[in-house]
Amino acid sequence: MSNINQTSTKRPRWKRAVALATALHILSYTMLPSVGMVAAEQAAQKEVKASTTPATTSAKSTEAAKNMGASLKTKLNLDVSSAIIVEASTGQVYAEYQADTALPPASMTKMMTEYIVMEKIKAGELSWDTVVTTTEHASLTEGSRIFLAKGDQHTVEELYIAMAIGSANDATVALAEHISQSEKQFVKLMNETAKRLGMEDTHYINSTGLGKADMPEKYQPTGNEETVMSARDVAKLVRAIVVEHPEFSKYTTIQQHKFRERDTAPIINLNWMLEANKDVTNFRQYAYEGLDGMKTGFTDEAKYTFAGTAERNGMRLITVVMGAPTKAARFTETKKLLDHGFKHIELKQVIGPKQVVTGAETAPIKSGVETEVPVVTEKDVAFVVDKGAKFDAKNLKQEVKLIPEDQLEAPIKQGQKVGTVTYTYKGTAGEEQQTVNLIASEEVEKGSWWRLFFRGIKNFFVDLFNSIGSLF
Repeated sequence: MSNINQTSTKRPRWKRAVALATALHILSYTMLPSVGMVAAEQAAQKEVKASTTPATTSAKSTEAAKNMGASLKTKLNLDVSSAIIVEASTGQVYAEYQADTALPPASMTKMMTEYIVMEKIKAGELSWDTVVTTTEHASLTEGSRIFLAKGDQHTVEELYIAMAIGSANDATVALAEHISQSEKQFVKLMNETAKRLGMEDTHYINSTGLGKADMPEKYQPTGNEETVMSARDVAKLVRAIVVEHPEFSKYTTIQQHKFRERDTAPIINLNWMLEANKDVTNFRQYAYEGLDGMKTGFTDEAKYTFAGTAERNGMRLITVVMGAPTKAARFTETKKLLDHGFKHIELKQVIGPKQVVTGAETAPIKSGVETEVPVVTEKDVAFVVDKGAKFDAKNLKQEVKLIPEDQLEAPIKQGQKVGTVTYTYKGTAGEEQQTVNLIASEEVEKGSWWRLFFRGIKNFFVDLFNSIGSLF
């Protein structure tokens, strides 16, 4: 009896132990996915939070530059109504004075016509050899001109040169009306383009920069508005030209040009600061090393204006002066700005194009022959820094954001965007930020059904044992 009783007592204990182990095993299967889901949800919330956090913009740097305005005017003894210094490749403002004040720009207006002409040529809607027939409006337009008569025919390139170096108003109107059939319609295009370029303090009433009263009466717009631009907007326009159309200097560096064979004198470039003028007696004192553009202007209301650009040691600066008192002063004041910029700042590269970012060498992908794809930068990143400054952990931060794996499904093409990297630099002028795309440096084909099936099984057990191990 006693033996029978002992056996009956042990069996239930053994069964209970097996049942408990089985229950725990099953429970782990049911709970682990939930744990994984919770972890995934938390990660997703972090990703959403990170992606919705407003990025720091260059406003701080711009604000710092604004705060330096009064001291800039005093330090450089500037005799202008407004001024600005901008590095071309980054668009970073180094220094400014009253740069958001909307003022009459005079013939600097023509740079928008220049930009639109080059845009149309780039798009294949126009060519340099296209023949333009002079309209009545163009023939009646006075001021700086090449004396076009109604019906005269010249190529786009001939008229462009007359506009760019001689500031010919009639050539400008002829181009505008050829593109849009009327200057009124062209002005609409100018204002739309200004808005696209972020020129917030600009309004055009014509293609030339003439005051309304100086336009042919028959073609004057209604209303009392005049053309205005801020120095910042002028710089934005110059930057669009030099960055998007590097061929600009082929025309802006022409020192003189004979428009017609019968003309007794050539058109002389009104930009006295061209580097090539160092060999011209009358302009030698104004010639500036590296300067190859851009546009002068004058009206009684605007006084003398000039948008200049020069490149030295791989850095291109853009300067704008408005409201200078004399023809020569617009160049001497520009020299002060350029000297100040080239003396105190340099362009320093953080990372080059097609380079690997430390900490983001690969991006995880779904359904590929490989589970990751090598990653590089799409283009370079550089900041304007004080000369001699160095990047370190205190002044330079890096933030990588990869596209979630479930949204990167093979096949992956070479050059395909897989994320971004944002660099934030804090210098003496404030905080600047640049974001560049991260792209796949090679192709990854879609994996076969068998490969993906066995990878799924492998991943399941790896995750399972990792999760069990984490419980102890």
